[in-house]
Amino acid sequence: MAALPLQLFSVLLVLSSCILGSSFPFNDHSHHAHRSAPAHDYRDALSKSILFFEGQRSGRLPRDQRMSWRRNSGLSDGSLLHVKAVTLYSFFFAFFSFLCMTFGFWKMGKMQVDLVGGYYDAGDNVKFGFPMAFTTTMLSWSVLEFGGLMGHELQNARAAIKWATDYLLKATAHPDTIYVGDPNKDHACWERPEDMDTPRTVYKIDSQHPGSDVAAETAAALAAASLVFRKCDPSYASLLRRTAIRVFAFADRHRGSYSNVLQQAVCPFYCSYSGYQDELLWGAAWLHKATRNPAYLKYIQVNGQTLGADETDNTFGWDNKHVGARILLSKSFLVQKLASLHDYKGHADNYICSLLPGTSFSQTQYTPGGLLYKMSDSNMQYVTSTSFLLLTYAKYLTVAGTSVDCGGMRVTPQKLRALARKQVDYLLGSNPLRMSYMVGYGPRFPERIHHRGSSLPSVAAHPQFIPCGAGFKAMDSSASNPNLLIGAVVGGPDLHDRFPDERRDYEQSEPATYINAPLVGALAYFAHSAGQI
Repeated sequence: MAALPLQLFSVLLVLSSCILGSSFPFNDHSHHAHRSAPAHDYRDALSKSILFFEGQRSGRLPRDQRMSWRRNSGLSDGSLLHVKAVTLYSFFFAFFSFLCMTFGFWKMGKMQVDLVGGYYDAGDNVKFGFPMAFTTTMLSWSVLEFGGLMGHELQNARAAIKWATDYLLKATAHPDTIYVGDPNKDHACWERPEDMDTPRTVYKIDSQHPGSDVAAETAAALAAASLVFRKCDPSYASLLRRTAIRVFAFADRHRGSYSNVLQQAVCPFYCSYSGYQDELLWGAAWLHKATRNPAYLKYIQVNGQTLGADETDNTFGWDNKHVGARILLSKSFLVQKLASLHDYKGHADNYICSLLPGTSFSQTQYTPGGLLYKMSDSNMQYVTSTSFLLLTYAKYLTVAGTSVDCGGMRVTPQKLRALARKQVDYLLGSNPLRMSYMVGYGPRFPERIHHRGSSLPSVAAHPQFIPCGAGFKAMDSSASNPNLLIGAVVGGPDLHDRFPDERRDYEQSEPATYINAPLVGALAYFAHSAGQI
């Protein structure tokens, strides 16, 4: 065989990095104990959990789109930007207005920017920036910790991340963060995303109307994703990293919660109930990891306590990031031996101890069937995020050769994995109802999920336009959804393990991107530990 040209060899090397890359070698061999009798086909569940994101895509769909019942949507997003009058006095807006008028992007008194793409967050047709950014961060973290175990699914996971980051780069192209969608108008309709005729109003934050929470979460997402593409696509990774640095500086310099300035648009849907301090700590932790700039370590050391590093809030999700930041920063101590972050091992241990059922340290409720239960609305998001953190912390502990200290009681990494596996197995069907809560997985799964596109006939089956109000007939129907949103994980059962499978019950029947994102990493671990990948 003739020698490859140097340029072609370099391209092949980069492509192999895309397929085989991982954050650091996964040398924990204790997981092989699971191989005797895997409870589920974790590999199949992993594949479907990633496929789900294609069903949530907004914008112009690519040729390799696998969720074939979906079509293009939201192709004019960004054409309507809502700006409060006082914003006109900000330097940014004056500068951007000049650019718009100069280059022809100013039409009919409205600002027009390209905000096509991204993901619909759940069962509606709105692109909420806050949960989308968190979804991106968690998808990236899943790949960074467990991407080396994903096999060929790693390529699909990277594609899911890039679909989000391409959009986030558009939303942060100028020194502010832009948010898409009028949720109140959207929720008044039940229509396919391909048929949307509701106002696609766009809202923004700036120095006069700060939103440190959504900006810092966006910075975290871009920083985490930059690590995913560092070897695979260095130039793209560099762009993500530079943007993350700039967006975080904006978030920290102009502090405030986006809920205060955009309350009518984001509340009660995605209010920042926990404030913005957790996102600043979380964002700094990811920038510390992505840039290796000692300035971020110093920022964490100086500001960590005031940003809530040692608070006892033990819920991790799209709103509150404190727990995630503690686990992430504990790695710097456990794996990288950064002694100045020793306290985060204790903070992480306290969180883990609060999860352990049947102990005096437990602060977590479980259903009779054994499912972690935080709240009635979309509880499964906390199941998947907690399972991911349990596995990730177990990995760090194993590498460091240590365990969790719960007031003198030693808790091994194996116990953390066992608890995580019980949660994931429950989700996949090992529960009192013998029902999988992932659409398309197992013999029995939710058939009437709260999702507009899934519940209405596809464009291929019904090419005619379905107007805003006409879709409610489908919403109220007891028939199964005509389009399977493969891989979608719904909110899940109630405190007593009951699940009615009713479309109107959004608390239990609605899927969301931030439910699936951390599950991707957990399923990769279990698929590999069961010998399925």
